[in-house]
Amino acid sequence: MPEDDRIVSGDLVDDEQDDERENSLRPQIFDQYIGQKAIKDELQVYIKAASQRQEALDHVLLYGPPGLGKTTLAIIIANEMHVAIKTTSGPAIERPGDLVALLNELQAGDVLFIDEIHRLPKIVEEVLYSAMEDFYVDIVIGQGPTAHPVHFTLPPFTLIGATTRAGLLSAPLRDRFGIIAHMNYYTEDELATIVERSADIFQTLISLSGAHEIARRSRGTPRIANRLLKRVRDFAEVAQQDKVDEEIVQYALNLLRVDDHGLDETDRKMLKMMIELYNGGPVGVNTIAANIGEEIETVTEMIEPYLMQSGFIKRTPRGRVVTPAAYEHLGIPYSKN
Repeated sequence: MPEDDRIVSGDLVDDEQDDERENSLRPQIFDQYIGQKAIKDELQVYIKAASQRQEALDHVLLYGPPGLGKTTLAIIIANEMHVAIKTTSGPAIERPGDLVALLNELQAGDVLFIDEIHRLPKIVEEVLYSAMEDFYVDIVIGQGPTAHPVHFTLPPFTLIGATTRAGLLSAPLRDRFGIIAHMNYYTEDELATIVERSADIFQTLISLSGAHEIARRSRGTPRIANRLLKRVRDFAEVAQQDKVDEEIVQYALNLLRVDDHGLDETDRKMLKMMIELYNGGPVGVNTIAANIGEEIETVTEMIEPYLMQSGFIKRTPRGRVVTPAAYEHLGIPYSKN
């Protein structure tokens, strides 16, 4: 199953209607933002201090798996600072001129949010160094004999970078962020609260047990929780149920092949392959990707992190190993031999 088609993928679907729905569910201020308490508490201190000094907030790097609220947090930071935010992504900034055009639109204190910042071209990243540190950029305009350097002075601004792969950031870029925050998976209670809030926005009645059942299968990720809620709501409406309860949630998600730990067919296929072909491992990631028909990056970035978080696989120097908990979850007898 292609990664983009997985209902339990934390990636944002590239669809205009889904973008609008996603935006309608986004909290706008810290009081509405559920979860990530430690990060939220720290940011509130930094924002208050910067506001009292009438300075731009220090540059912020948010990293962690997709769907945990990095973009939402960037929007909230701008709102709490009472400044404008300009959003873009690493792949969208192809040349230094593209970056200068974005920076030129910023007013003092504004936020520039760059998603997937690890995918910035190296030539753009190098221009960003002076922009972040000293608020100026030097670029060469023109070609050949007409080429000449131009010095742009910038107003103080805040760069917020988001990435799912912090390890791919160069040390010089990473060192220029004064605030670095790791986004963690959400608890079931936090996700249930998010589901209840989203259901209220959708004007959908949901029971507490129904919200918890969706939360339990959402892989610790708010975006997945909201996606599952939308699909369950469809089932409830077709069944002419006025309220989403635990029974309809179980029925809908079982049909969608999302089990009670949030695993889908791709997850189970990977675990079963490792057990049936390699006695549970160790298995190299290249071998895993080839056997299940996925890209290596899909395995390492999208499938493996949650399976490790759930305790179903572990990494060893020789490769990935399936744990006894995974055997039990799949109903397969486990033997140490």
